[in-house]
Amino acid sequence: MNAFSRAFAVSTLALTLTGGAALAFAQDHPDDQAHHQQYVKHDEWHKGAKITHDDWGRGDAVADWHTHHLRKPPAGYEWRLIDGNYVCANSDGVIFSVVVAPH
Repeated sequence: MNAFSRAFAVSTLALTLTGGAALAFAQDHPDDQAHHQQYVKHDEWHKGAKITHDDWGRGDAVADWHTHHLRKPPAGYEWRLIDGNYVCANSDGVIFSVVVAPH
C-alpha cells in the first residue's frame, strides 16, 4: 500500500469514526418534545376562544408546566402542547392562554 492510499484510508476511517460520534450526541432527548413539533400558527386560538375537541385531543398533556416555564394553570384548566403551541384551556375548550413553544 503506497503512502497516498494509506493516508486516504486513515483519514476516511477517522472521518467515519468522528461522524458516528457526532450522531451519538445528536440523539433525541425525551424532554425536548416541544422542539420536535412542527409549529403551526393558529390565529383562532386566543384567550376566550374555544379550541376544537379534535385539536385538544391531538395535544400532549403538559403536567410539568413549571419545567416548560409556563404559569400554573388556573383551577379547572390544563396545559397541552399542540402544533408547537402550549395551550391552556378547560374541559369545555375555553382557552385561557396560548404560548408558542421555543424552537
